[in-house]
Amino acid sequence: MSGRVNDECMRTAPRVELSVEDRDWLEKASRSRIEAVRLSERALIVLLAADGHTNREIGVSLGITEEKAARWRGRFLAQGRAGIERDAPGRGRKPAYPPEIVSMVVRRTTQQKPEAATHWSRRVMARATELSPSTIGRIWRQHGLKPHLSRTFKVSNDPHFAEKLEDIAGLYLNAPEHALVFLLRRTERSEIAKGRSLCAKRSAGGRWQKSQVQALDRTQPGLPMKKGRASTFTHDDVRHGTTTLFAALNVADGTVIGACQARHRHIEWLKFLRLLEAQTPADRDLHLILDNSATHKHPKVKAWLAKHPRFHLHFTPTSASWLNMVERFFRDLTTRRLRRGVFRSLPELIEAITASLASYNAHPTPFVWTATASDILAKVKRARRKLHTPR
Repeated sequence: MSGRVNDECMRTAPRVELSVEDRDWLEKASRSRIEAVRLSERALIVLLAADGHTNREIGVSLGITEEKAARWRGRFLAQGRAGIERDAPGRGRKPAYPPEIVSMVVRRTTQQKPEAATHWSRRVMARATELSPSTIGRIWRQHGLKPHLSRTFKVSNDPHFAEKLEDIAGLYLNAPEHALVFLLRRTERSEIAKGRSLCAKRSAGGRWQKSQVQALDRTQPGLPMKKGRASTFTHDDVRHGTTTLFAALNVADGTVIGACQARHRHIEWLKFLRLLEAQTPADRDLHLILDNSATHKHPKVKAWLAKHPRFHLHFTPTSASWLNMVERFFRDLTTRRLRRGVFRSLPELIEAITASLASYNAHPTPFVWTATASDILAKVKRARRKLHTPR
């Protein structure tokens, strides 16, 4: 008799003791509509075990086996939350293909090109490897590969890249006291044709210019958006002239000082500098971040700057306009107002740009720079090593 009692005691499920934090987490997981169903079930098993229920009672209550209830009770006691969040190693569906096949697909995708093509598609890779297109798709998803996508990229070859980077990043992260930082830049005709826009910058937080903005009218009215169809506009257009937008983005508060002018010579650049002079507090230094255009270095510009010592120019490295945060503002202006716009005259375009600037300044949003110069330099060094590695 005593042996039977001892046998039953040894089969008694271990008691589960929960801290306040564990119970809160388990209760949220058991009620969650976004967590995996299996995690919600496991959390409920542990909660019932903590309330003193046996494995058999838990199984009957949840419609599962007694062994399953005992397994997750024991896993929680041994490993805590981590024990029920993940399945044990080796469980689940086994891979359909060995690692060698997966490695071969990844290697061919990243290091080789298909015959008479620039990049792989699922069907082309499937024919080359004698696998199914769906298998190729799963392997690519698992490894984050998207051969159909590409991006423009260039590493700056500026010999003073590090010094300029540290200078500009320092202005973003630690702006000088009693000074304003502005970002400035302008777009070229070819960039506008692609829907791009440029900018410039000044101290206290700003940028400057988008040149050759074209007043484009469509040859036919577009079709409105409806269910299952995007709005449309014609591929060709009628041009009614161009304007140049000079804009200075204030880094501190996100406001923009802007003006449209007919051209983008040093004469117009000086007009915009005088506008900044007039619209900013006279007791503040102005730090302008801008590109290396010859317009900014004209002798008359240098002479004007010499007479106005509160202006300080900071030039971005060559092929590194991404350092100028005003690019982000001009992208928004292009995508939200210009690219789909219909402008039947140049004054109509200028009026639309002016209205957009006023609307933006009514609710300005500063752009926040977070990357340090050392982080960017480390990435640039890795890119240069990769570019100079024999292929």
